[in-house]
This record gives sequence, C-alpha cells and structure tokens, in this order.
Amino acid sequence: MGRKWNNIKEKKASKDANTSRVYAKFGVEIYVAAKKGEPDPESNRALKVVLERAKTYNVPKAIIDRALDKAKGSGDEMYEELRYEGFGPSGSMIIVDALTNNVNRTAPEVRSAFNKNGGNMGVSGSVAYMFDPTAVIGVEGKTSDEVLEIMLEADVDVRDILEEEDAVIVYAEPDQFHAVQEAFKNAGVTDFTVAELTMLAQNYVTLEGDAAVQFEKLIDALEDLEDVQQVYHNVEFEE
Repeated sequence: MGRKWNNIKEKKASKDANTSRVYAKFGVEIYVAAKKGEPDPESNRALKVVLERAKTYNVPKAIIDRALDKAKGSGDEMYEELRYEGFGPSGSMIIVDALTNNVNRTAPEVRSAFNKNGGNMGVSGSVAYMFDPTAVIGVEGKTSDEVLEIMLEADVDVRDILEEEDAVIVYAEPDQFHAVQEAFKNAGVTDFTVAELTMLAQNYVTLEGDAAVQFEKLIDALEDLEDVQQVYHNVEFEE
C-alpha cells in the first residue's frame, strides 16, 4: 500500500520547485478551506489539514497569509469541488480533484488532457472504488518500532507503519489525521516529511517503455491545469 510514498512526493516536489504553480494552487485551497469555516486552523480542521500540507511543501508564509487575509476580508469568489475519473495507458487509473470558479472551463480542459495523452475519462465511480481515502503522515529520526509505540501510547488506530527511505510513514483512516499528528507532537515530533489526506490505490501497476512515457505526459498535462489540485493514480514508478 502506498509504497515509495516519499519517492513519489519528492518527484512531484522536484518538478514543482521550478514553478510558482504549487504555491498558486495552495493559495486557492487555503482560501476555500478558510471560507468554509473560521479562518483559524484551531477551529477549522479542514484548514488545519491544508496548512500542514503546505508546510511540507515549503509554501511561503506570504502566500498563506495572503489567502487567509482574502478569506477574512472581502473575498467572495465561489469555488466548486469537482472529481473526475479516468484511465491511462495499460490499465492505469487516475482520479483528478479540482477546485474551480468556472465549471464550464474545467471539465473540457480535463477531458482534453486525457484525450490528447493516451487516456480517456470515465463516468463517476468508474475508478474511485479502487482507491481508499487515507491519511499519510511521515517523520524522520524515528524507527517504525518507536512510531508504533507512540501510536499505542496515544491509543491511535493506524492501518500501517512502514519505513520508506529515510522516513517512517504512518497510514491511517482520514479521520485519524489530527490524532496521529497530535500523538507525534506530544512525543516531541513537530516536523513532518509528509502530511496528506490522499487516495491510495488498492492495487498498483508498473508501466514500462512507451506506456510509462505516455503516462507521465498525461499526469503532467493534468497537473498543469490551473483548476486541478490533486491527481491520484495506481502507477508505481521504477527507481
């Protein structure tokens, strides 16, 4: 489950590091989360999750503050949360989550990205049933046994604890996201390599050759879209 999570995150972060795209998308996500409730992470759990994610991607404080100020002030943009599902080369499956202020723009752009890069969009539910909503939280400087002890002492239920590269990754139900983080913080761990609410595939495929190249082009095209916030898939990349 979710193997090589750190490798996947580092690959994405490396690609995004050379652009302002990731920061712009976080700005929208923070704004939307803040508008759903109070613009205070201590009373708005959805906002707190987004801010924790932003921290692991090193989103500048100025971007965060600007989005929060907009939500507190006169910002009245309305965004809709949309999910698209589809298929890529050789049995690969893809979920695309978007935040948009123009539905008529987003759907055609997502469909075009699929069609032009060897994929096709499916109907709602055609792919999502093969993925599980999951909280993924990673830390460094601990062994899996130490992390297990921390979770047991805090009486937090988790699905799995795996050592991946130089980090230990905790996989849990989405509603345990904050409980896992609080358990770590109470144990003196405040920095996280990963802090995500994501969709993990139940089964993974490995693509080779032209199929792998085509798949990466498809994912890049989807992630390049302004309204797309997250792209989930069932492909493991060869190291």
